[in-house]
Amino acid sequence: MAETFSKRERRKKKIERRREKELRREERRNVVTKQKTLEEMMAYVDENGNLTDTPPDPKNIRKVAVEDIVIGVPKAPAVDPDAALSGVISYFDPSKGYGFIINDQTKERLFVHVNDLSQPGTELRMGDKVSYTPMRSPRGMQAVSVVKH
Repeated sequence: MAETFSKRERRKKKIERRREKELRREERRNVVTKQKTLEEMMAYVDENGNLTDTPPDPKNIRKVAVEDIVIGVPKAPAVDPDAALSGVISYFDPSKGYGFIINDQTKERLFVHVNDLSQPGTELRMGDKVSYTPMRSPRGMQAVSVVKH
C-alpha cells in the first residue's frame, strides 16, 4: 500500500526535527569544549554600575570612606503612635454613617465611623481635611478621635 501525502509530510518533519536536535546538541558540545581564558571570563563594573568587559581606567578611581557606605534601608524617624495623623476624607456616606480617610503621608486608607468623631454631630464630606488617631480593629485599621479642620 502506498504512503499517503500527510504521512510522508509527518515523517519528513520528524526527520527534520531530529536533525535540528542533533545540530543543537553538537553546538552545545562545541561550546563546552572551547576553553576561555581568565581575561575573557572577567566582568567589570563601570562608574555607572553597568557590567562591561573592559577594565576600568585607573585614572578615574576615587577613594570612598568606609563610613560613607550605607548597607540596607535607612531607618525612618520614630513616629509617636499616640500622635494624631492628618488625612483627607475620600468617601463618606452620611446616611450610613461611615467613610474612608486617606493618610497624607502614607496614602493608607482607613475606615471612619460617625461614632468615632471627637465632636458628635460634625458633618464630614468628601475632601474635608481631618486629623485622627489610628487604631487596629478586627477588620483592619480604623480612625478614631477624628477632628475636622
